[in-house]
Amino acid sequence: MTPYQYIERSCPFSAKGAATRPVHAVTPSDLEAGKLDAAALAWVKAAGFKAEAGTVLLLPTVGGEVGSALFGLGSDPAEAPFITGKLSKLLPAGDWHVETSALGDAHLALGYGLGSYGFSRYRSDKPKDVRLAIPATADAADVERQLAGVFLARDLINIPTNEMGPIELEAAFRALGEHYGATVTSIVGEDLLARNFPLVHTVGRASVSPPRLLEMRWGEKGHPRVTLVGKGVCFDTGGLDIKGAANMALMKKDMGGAANVMGLALMIMDAGLKVDLQVLVPAVENSISGNAFRPGDIYRSRKGITVQIDNTDAEGRLVLADALAYADENPPDLMVDMSTLTGAARVALGTELAPYFTDDEALAGKLMDAGRTEADPMWRLPLWMGYDKDIRSRAADITNSPSGGMAGAITAALFLKRFVTATRSWVHFDIYGWMAAEKPQAPVGGEAFAIRALYRTIRDMAAK
Repeated sequence: MTPYQYIERSCPFSAKGAATRPVHAVTPSDLEAGKLDAAALAWVKAAGFKAEAGTVLLLPTVGGEVGSALFGLGSDPAEAPFITGKLSKLLPAGDWHVETSALGDAHLALGYGLGSYGFSRYRSDKPKDVRLAIPATADAADVERQLAGVFLARDLINIPTNEMGPIELEAAFRALGEHYGATVTSIVGEDLLARNFPLVHTVGRASVSPPRLLEMRWGEKGHPRVTLVGKGVCFDTGGLDIKGAANMALMKKDMGGAANVMGLALMIMDAGLKVDLQVLVPAVENSISGNAFRPGDIYRSRKGITVQIDNTDAEGRLVLADALAYADENPPDLMVDMSTLTGAARVALGTELAPYFTDDEALAGKLMDAGRTEADPMWRLPLWMGYDKDIRSRAADITNSPSGGMAGAITAALFLKRFVTATRSWVHFDIYGWMAAEKPQAPVGGEAFAIRALYRTIRDMAAK
């Protein structure tokens, strides 16, 4: 694939002009209607192939070699638009093309590509090399850039923290920016205090890897201004309010917001969208040492709002607060923040649906439409101001961890809203960043949420 990838891997698509074997994507009704030749139908009957979704039947040549394949779509292909993701696991190695399919060509190619992903950086056994020809009517370049963005997000999340701490995340951030000619800067360690990013410094100061604020600028002034902010907590012990072992096991994914906005930025820059892009990532590790921040501490944020620390495990909203306040000082036309912020969001919507919060009704509608079109699901949760009283503190302006444990995703969003006062169009995504169960288009592991839908939304915005 031509767009930047943090980890090199073979392209899941066939080279132009390569000799390919056919895959016939069929439904049960296709079999009943006898749409295959007599020899193939006889083989289907003998094998008991029912064209159930995600099943493959290999068809032999006269000489007994594998000549083609049947791929089951199930009775309603629309229910699984990315079912072709299974093909990379089920077909023998080599080059293939889909001869007939009820799926749209873009979804066919994208589904296959998404499903071909495997994180093999630390494994000695490598996956088989199965390649599929992109249909001629699909926009190959756009399919590849979307895959590159998703793969980048997955890769960054999947790499363990011993190789993806704040220093390494900055290296990946710089490599991405340099690939597309962007300007990249960082503010590190004690300079965060000198430059008035106290909350980023507070959360990350206990780590041996100094905290930092990463910034990327790309595009031309005069175009619509888009700011992406991603939570980059490279590991979260919980701080002095330490997590239990079970809850700490996946905390390498707590920089999933940063990984997702970097994947989205890749798509935007690779497409050359006419936007003035800013990407901000507060990159920290929430560790424990003698200078770790404590429950009961009170800190003044960049915006001047004072925050009482009632739980050191509610650190993500702190680093985002300073980054959002900084972005809000020069309000963009659209601000998007993404973070693995609350367990409450998972209780509300589970692990596969991306919750988002916004007061912009027009933007909310566009996001829902894009999510449906791109099969990139999301759901809006309310910025219910009735709960704003819950984040108030007796000793400071606000608390980072309201008592009571109710509406945790909403109160976290309301906390962030305090730091976005000038930007008219802001949306906050509280994502999981991890695929908990294998799907045709994704293995278990780091995952991109909503960035394909956001890419479409921003592409439409830039076109206008």
